[in-house]
Amino acid sequence: MGVFDSGVGGLSVVRALQAKCPTAPLLYVADCGHAPYGERDVSHVVDRSLRITNYLLSQGAALIVVACNTATAAAIEAMRQQHPELPLVGVEPGVKPAAQRSLNKRVGVMATTSTLQSPRFRSLVQRFATDCFVLPVACAGLAAAIEQGEAKQAAVTDLLDQYCSVMKKAAVDTVVLGCTHYPFVADAIAERLGPSVTLLDTAEAVAQQAARLYDGLAQADQGLQHADAPQVRHITLVSTGETEVLERIARERLGWDLQAQRVGI
Repeated sequence: MGVFDSGVGGLSVVRALQAKCPTAPLLYVADCGHAPYGERDVSHVVDRSLRITNYLLSQGAALIVVACNTATAAAIEAMRQQHPELPLVGVEPGVKPAAQRSLNKRVGVMATTSTLQSPRFRSLVQRFATDCFVLPVACAGLAAAIEQGEAKQAAVTDLLDQYCSVMKKAAVDTVVLGCTHYPFVADAIAERLGPSVTLLDTAEAVAQQAARLYDGLAQADQGLQHADAPQVRHITLVSTGETEVLERIARERLGWDLQAQRVGI
């Protein structure tokens, strides 16, 4: 199973995938050399997504998870056009469950500028949240600061103070974590917003969908590891940039002591 993101944020999805598909080989590409996607134009994101898709296929991936809200919004349709037979699972802000869960019908969405400006996001709001006030909060710089860990902890703190203050003033009672980096600071977000605000992360739903598709592929192809096989973790990490951050986040956030490989894609 191939998984990719513009950086390390997609590891939050890999964690959920590994829990749902413990025997599936997982190859994760962090496109750190071309990040961040959320602050780049659409053509850049589409080009990178297609290049990484081709790389994952060359490495034997039978299913690809786009573990990036920005890449899903900008590029997943292009990926489907280029590879119509390839099972793809994307991530997108959980607007629908947030609208259903919100008691006061006031929902905040934390995401990148690109995600919030995409037709895909507007469609989610129009389809599932017409009865809600939806506050989009473009969290510029937050994903990049999270990736830098302790070196940028002060910046993370300042950015969270800024963005959470906006949502508190708007009295939202449900907040969507619309970038795969944000679950890594979910506790800090919850602390600022208070116990009356619910945070929604879609990694679990993405993992469930990917597990369903992978199980179907495994049943059709005995060469794929099936869920009934002995549970052996097989996770490979690669980066198009420096590997240090990817290895550190995997170790500190997930408890995985893995070496990452740098690749040119």
